[in-house]
Amino acid sequence: MASQLEQRDLDILRSLAERKAQIAADPINLERKRLWYKHDAGQSERPMVLAEFGGVRDRVKPLSDSLLECRDPWARGLEHGMRAEIYQFEELRDDHVVEAWINTNWKVQIGDYGVEVVQHHADNEGHLGARRWDAPIQDLDRDFDKLRPRTFSVDREATLAEKERLEKVFSPILPVRIRGGFWWTMGMTWPAIELIGLEGLMISMFDNPQGLHRLMTFLRDDHLNFANWLEAEGLLTLDNENDYIGSGSMGYTHNLPQPDWSEDRPTRMRDRWVLLESQETVGVGPEQFEEFIFPYQLSIAEKFGKCYYGCCEPVHNRLHVLKRIPNLERISVSPWADEPFMAEELGNDVVFSRKPNPTLISTPVFDENAIRADLRHTLEVTRGCRVEFAMKDVHTLDNHPERLPRWVELARQTIDKAA
Repeated sequence: MASQLEQRDLDILRSLAERKAQIAADPINLERKRLWYKHDAGQSERPMVLAEFGGVRDRVKPLSDSLLECRDPWARGLEHGMRAEIYQFEELRDDHVVEAWINTNWKVQIGDYGVEVVQHHADNEGHLGARRWDAPIQDLDRDFDKLRPRTFSVDREATLAEKERLEKVFSPILPVRIRGGFWWTMGMTWPAIELIGLEGLMISMFDNPQGLHRLMTFLRDDHLNFANWLEAEGLLTLDNENDYIGSGSMGYTHNLPQPDWSEDRPTRMRDRWVLLESQETVGVGPEQFEEFIFPYQLSIAEKFGKCYYGCCEPVHNRLHVLKRIPNLERISVSPWADEPFMAEELGNDVVFSRKPNPTLISTPVFDENAIRADLRHTLEVTRGCRVEFAMKDVHTLDNHPERLPRWVELARQTIDKAA
């Protein structure tokens, strides 16, 4: 309980909470929130700018662990989360918004598919690196019956105890809410390749199409079964505010939840955003994607209120397929996408969610002219579009953490000049 924390830790957390509440009421923060709502409504006043730093693995990080003062591990986790938000507002100065609350989520346990995926990692001394795994389904026809639908459970008592513990720390400074998500993507191709391997996925499209359709049907039904279970148990929460949605955007919208929703009713899939992507099929043609992946993703997209599609994969050669998603709201435009084509096809109807290449800020040479040229190119080809920039997948800044806020500053300058 909160009383078990040292008074020193309590004082640190409450001081940070007070600063978070101040930021939430700051006119600059409120203006960013207003712009997000306009952006979602099709009335963008300027491109939105986001930058992520949580994946940086440098020795010198944007937010160093040395800044943490709490001694208790639970308190340090809370401290890190609040210091990250304060860093975003005070130093990074992108369009992330700070809200005056603390979120925790239902403690849900998820089973496996009845088979073990054995992972093999190289020793990379803490850095990212290659890995391989032993796909448990080597033959779709012979091994398919090894698969079992996942099982789910929730620990309500532990969840409510966590909420109570948080309230004893932060009341009356910040309210505590149960709010959050249970998946990053519903795209399904990642679990597919874990089960049958990347080669297995691609080869099955030609050697065993019926078997692959059977697998994708199984995965679709299992994903929907999980979402239906969460809905029936009253565990889904809204993600229409300061929520991470898609592959790097914010959930602010006035169009969710649906008009028939009320606070005394459970949140449904159709009241939420969903992310779909298929990065693992970047090496197959649009016809194969349309036949083996898209129908199953469409079945999921139709259950939700708004769909964000894509992550790192360039989707220009399958955009004609994706545009059949009825609630498509935002599309990721990765560093390898055909920007002019995407801009012409999306117009103002679907948000052009641009992911600049992180190598611009990760290599030993930090070339500001190249950064400006990259931003200018996007702004030139997207006139008439709703644009958001999300600098993400940043794993190194070459030990120069000041580069990330400088990229934000360059983005703002280039946007202002273009306007």
